[in-house]
Amino acid sequence: MWYQSVIQTFKIKDLRNKIIFVLCAFALFRLMANIPIPGIDLVNLKNFFNQFQMFALLGAFTGGSMDRLSMAMLGLGPYITAIIIMQLLTMIFPALEKMYKEEGEAGRTKFNQYARIATVPLALLQGYAMLVLLQRQGAIHFPSVLAMIASLLTITAGSMLLMWIGELMTEKGIGNGVSLLIFAGIVADFPKNVQQLASSYDPTMIPSYVAFVVMSVLMISAVVLINEARRNIPVSYAKRVRGMKMVGGVSTYLPLNINPAGVIPIIFALSILLFPSMIANFLVSSPGWVGSAAQATVNLFRADSPFYVISYFVLVVLFTYFYTAVTFDPKQISTNLQKMGGFVPGIRPGAPTADFLHYILNRVLLVGAVFLGLIAITPQIVGSFTGINAFSFLIGGTSLLIAVSVILETVRQIKAQLQMREYETF
Repeated sequence: MWYQSVIQTFKIKDLRNKIIFVLCAFALFRLMANIPIPGIDLVNLKNFFNQFQMFALLGAFTGGSMDRLSMAMLGLGPYITAIIIMQLLTMIFPALEKMYKEEGEAGRTKFNQYARIATVPLALLQGYAMLVLLQRQGAIHFPSVLAMIASLLTITAGSMLLMWIGELMTEKGIGNGVSLLIFAGIVADFPKNVQQLASSYDPTMIPSYVAFVVMSVLMISAVVLINEARRNIPVSYAKRVRGMKMVGGVSTYLPLNINPAGVIPIIFALSILLFPSMIANFLVSSPGWVGSAAQATVNLFRADSPFYVISYFVLVVLFTYFYTAVTFDPKQISTNLQKMGGFVPGIRPGAPTADFLHYILNRVLLVGAVFLGLIAITPQIVGSFTGINAFSFLIGGTSLLIAVSVILETVRQIKAQLQMREYETF
């Protein structure tokens, strides 16, 4: 039973210490998220987040750190951006691709170090842009240039500290530390959202509440199903003689994830769609045709407009194929199989195997891409059917996918730790 697994988990000293370490890291993250920088105008700040949906959405991923303009307001955004940029650069620079894909653990360690170094200028650039924007909107006031520099260094240091905490959680805790911190930021405001819903309870909305709960359960089930789904490709290894022994001759399989791109396509598509609206909001007050065009752009890119929903879905599907092409190389996998004496039954090694893997991947990706697209537009669908703000309850888009993925991965790692210790219940 599951409760026996929980009991066994806390009986093991090493595993118990890892879980306690993760919880302490969560507590430190929440402490940082509630230490604001000076000079905030709360009224103008609230109006700012109501006007710019992109920053309101980013605030949801930082557990309200951005809403409060705390020292952790940037969250892990600069670090994640640095990693994405480094991965995209592997398509341009062969030496970087060789380091990441062919040099093993040492190459990946060096690659990650470059990403950490790139995080510093990205955090400074992102923090400066954010502070200048907030100052122009009247959401924050700096008495001097020195005060602004101090605030910029504070939020940059906060982002780097979160990156360090995330890596410590990966090393000394359970699961991926960066993913766990993002998960903590997503679920941090969940109790407050439940309280707000309870305070605005309306008996006439009971059918909508029931529909909301049913759709929530269905969506979570679908995310678990697709996230765990694999397309297994059979692989056999030829028998070889080594010394006096015969090795090989075994059969296994190569698993292809239905959703190999994770949440990256949603992030890319969201950034592209929200950028025109953000620029247009600055030009709405301009005279003449510029202001009219800006207002039309704002209306076109509203979160509830049909154009926005359709464009969001199409971009997520396209970026799923693009990002998978960056991170998954059928030719490299085919070469590795051939070096190890493996082959797909009925397919010749080398180029034919790469073509076969590419053929299967494209068809598997169609399911994963359409699924990601539907997940991305779920908030609009749920809101139109129930009249409830789905963003507040992790029912759509990146929030739901990250939350479910992190929970599944953490539970899987805990089970692996228990199995390693050969408990009878496993």
